[in-house]
Amino acid sequence: MFSGIVEKTVKVLKVEKELTNKIFTLENPYSQDIYIDQSISHNGVCLTVTHFDDSSYRVAAIKETLEVSNLDCFEEGDLVNLERCVQANTRMDGHMVQGHVDSIATIKDIKDANGSWEVTIEIPIDKKHLVIHKGSIAINGISLTVMSIEENLVKVAIIPYTYEHTNVKNWEAGGSLNIEFDVIGKYVMAYMERINN
Repeated sequence: MFSGIVEKTVKVLKVEKELTNKIFTLENPYSQDIYIDQSISHNGVCLTVTHFDDSSYRVAAIKETLEVSNLDCFEEGDLVNLERCVQANTRMDGHMVQGHVDSIATIKDIKDANGSWEVTIEIPIDKKHLVIHKGSIAINGISLTVMSIEENLVKVAIIPYTYEHTNVKNWEAGGSLNIEFDVIGKYVMAYMERINN
């Protein structure tokens, strides 16, 4: 489980194709604190470390993961948001994030708000019921609060710290982002659908 508080941003060093999978080699910002089988969130996608050394580590994404996230677009040099899983003995900032991306959203607009940034994204129309005003949403693994929602257009605010310490600074209109909707909302909706059928 993750909290949506990005720890590091690193570059993709290599992208390799292996059957229907892709193998990503990334910079290792954790040195020897990383380990085999460790779960790390990459732009909000939970991937397992398969190999590491002092300067880099590798993870694999299977076909299903590539189809529901923006990892299939990764190229050498791309900046990726990283977060290691939450420890039980620490405060949990952000919100409960599983690292299971629900869909891809498209950036519609990025507005400089003179001290912050307002980002408008377009989510799939059939997912709009999973977003509420002032609710939580994970975008590229970043825990953010929904400023507003109109139909399937969701607006979030980015504070300067988040802008400087994540890959938000590389976002552009037309780009794709990984979205994980609030897990509590997903459970509530699943329950309501079951009892109404």
